[in-house]
Amino acid sequence: MVNVVLGSQWGDEGKGKLVDLLVGQYDIVARSAGGNNAGHTIVVDGVKYDFHMLPSGLVNPHCQNLIGNGVVIHVPSFFKELEQLESKGLTNARERLFISSRAHLVFGFHQRTDKLREAELSGASKDGKNIGTTGKGIGPTYSTKASRSGIRVHHLVGDEPESWAEFETKYYRLLQTRLQRYGPFEYDAEEELASYRKYREQLKPFVVDSVVFMHKAIKENKKILVEGANALMLDIDFGTYPYVTSSSTGIGGVITGLGIPPRCVNDIYGVVKAYTTRVGEGPFPTEQLNADGAKLQTIGAEYGVTTGRKRRCGWLDLVVLKYSTLINGYTSLNITKLDVLDTFEQIQVGVSYSIDGKKLDLFPEDLITLGKVDVEYVTFPGWKQDITKITKFADLPHNAKDYLKFIEDFVGVPIQWVGTGPARDSMLYQNVSE
Repeated sequence: MVNVVLGSQWGDEGKGKLVDLLVGQYDIVARSAGGNNAGHTIVVDGVKYDFHMLPSGLVNPHCQNLIGNGVVIHVPSFFKELEQLESKGLTNARERLFISSRAHLVFGFHQRTDKLREAELSGASKDGKNIGTTGKGIGPTYSTKASRSGIRVHHLVGDEPESWAEFETKYYRLLQTRLQRYGPFEYDAEEELASYRKYREQLKPFVVDSVVFMHKAIKENKKILVEGANALMLDIDFGTYPYVTSSSTGIGGVITGLGIPPRCVNDIYGVVKAYTTRVGEGPFPTEQLNADGAKLQTIGAEYGVTTGRKRRCGWLDLVVLKYSTLINGYTSLNITKLDVLDTFEQIQVGVSYSIDGKKLDLFPEDLITLGKVDVEYVTFPGWKQDITKITKFADLPHNAKDYLKFIEDFVGVPIQWVGTGPARDSMLYQNVSE
């Protein structure tokens, strides 16, 4: 059984909290896309664990964790994150953590060229705006992967006598293409290669053939949870291109990023923030550049875990959510941070887009069009009540239930969980089969 947790908006929806809630029920948690540009925090027994690249199933001492072939790996960051988690008391993590031999490696020069590429794209942009990259080298690594010049984990850890020499050759060839592309830049290749010679032995115990790993687990009827990174609106194909990440962040990326057939996927849980946020540039139809947006940002503590960047805030956009649902096929939803809306007199929800009075049938692919849309809103009365202490779905205020019911009916997907506060156990469950 393979179930999947995916972000339905522009990321930062609180996927880690749902994974944390579910992880005790699973034998394996797997990552299928992205790199250490993602980030979320899990609090266990008062201890805060920050995850960026590693699967958050590590908080469960009985759960195995896989970084799949669709993920790109910066090895120094991998070990740094692992050591930080261990320093906070995470036990037997190394015995439960595996890396796909097919995953691509992020090098320091990828990170250097990430910023150079951002400047280049900004200069070529009509409005001079940046894409909003984290500068972690994720995009350049996926670029070299697509151009068939990338270096995979198995190239680094190969046991054949000539493996290291081949790795060095590939490394210098790849570095040379970056220098040719962006011009000379200061870089100590010898120092990085020396560090990777050490990492080579340190990394070997973690490396597996992930196709064998996953299909063995499926054959043994293991319970597998896939932890999505980023979100659908940042997908390289279906997001607000080019203001997107460099990988497939939807259900398609789960299939290709782990090497499993679609028939193996059971439930797909879409995580939805009760309002909308995004980091970086790009059109944002329901953004509120006013007191409401500032209030959402302040109460919701909307700062990125990985970058610390302030998130842009606006009302919930059901056009986005319906579009996201079409592509990912959510079987149920997790609405997060509903408590952030506790003090609002009125709450708005975007329900349709129009241009010059003509409604659009679907979320537009063209950003010029998206930047011009007028949003139609439905306004709900707030519940003006602290819901953080509520422990049963049935005890939510009537106005909060109406808000949730409207979302369910509009999207056509049942809401299974509702987040009502920052605490680990502040999650209400509703049996959607009833």
